[in-house]
Amino acid sequence: MSAGYAVLDRRSVVAVTGEDRKAFLQGLVSNDMLRVTPDHAAYALFLTPQGKFLHDFTIVESDAVESGADSAAALLLDPETDRRADLLRRLKMYKLRSKIALEDRAEALRVAVAFGDGALTALGLPAEPGTARPFGGGIAFTDPRLPTLGARLFLPADGIAALEAAGLVRRDAADYDRLRLSLGVPDGTADLIPEKSIPLENRMDALNAISWDKGCYMGQELTARTKYRALIKKKLFPAAVDGPMPEPGTAVTLDGKEAGEIRSVRDGAALALLRLEEVERAAKNGLSFQAGPATLTPQEPGWDITTKG
Repeated sequence: MSAGYAVLDRRSVVAVTGEDRKAFLQGLVSNDMLRVTPDHAAYALFLTPQGKFLHDFTIVESDAVESGADSAAALLLDPETDRRADLLRRLKMYKLRSKIALEDRAEALRVAVAFGDGALTALGLPAEPGTARPFGGGIAFTDPRLPTLGARLFLPADGIAALEAAGLVRRDAADYDRLRLSLGVPDGTADLIPEKSIPLENRMDALNAISWDKGCYMGQELTARTKYRALIKKKLFPAAVDGPMPEPGTAVTLDGKEAGEIRSVRDGAALALLRLEEVERAAKNGLSFQAGPATLTPQEPGWDITTKG
């Protein structure tokens, strides 16, 4: 696929400003905020105290984008657009005396992605997860989850023109979604159920969402216990669909036995949360998964070194 860009309306930008911004988020999110700088972005989760998914977002530090007359450094996050108010509400609950401010910057900034052959090169970025640089009056960074996803950008409205000036062709967000599904990468509530989904079942550790040595954060104890006690019984798999496309939430069966559930779907591709023992049984006995009348063929993401571990 040639290099292109798309605007992700399902994601919006919120900002955390103030001198305590990193210390504040350090105790709440799953990744190490000390590694987040204007040169390096991260991917992180906000979890329940029981270690279940609530929100996911990329985070980068930037003073390149003004908020009114103020251009002080801010941590910029991109939660799901229709759930950003929930994230801000939850963050405010923990503000206490922290010297921070929380801002909704959905009107000032757009979230865009650049992907396809040569997209990173066009933006002057290496294939190194999280590498960031100023671009178009905002900031661009190599996707901290997986460089094959391309780059993510937080841009003012007039910054979109800089993408075309860099030689990128505008594409529909569905094109990016097809790439995401082919790589087996989950995306917020399209694939994860708030207060139910477990990060390691959804390969978040392999997608650089979790720091194992940063110390305590919300949900850290149960997340670590899940890892070190090898409690994972299910995993999220990319899958090819042969037949009518199933709806998200459709039960997946193997030889008549329930084996999992469909998450995202698009154009013959899907993500499915499957029981690992059933995946092993299918491979050993040459059986096929079914999702309604469709046949499902799960695949291992080539990037996930944790699947067998």
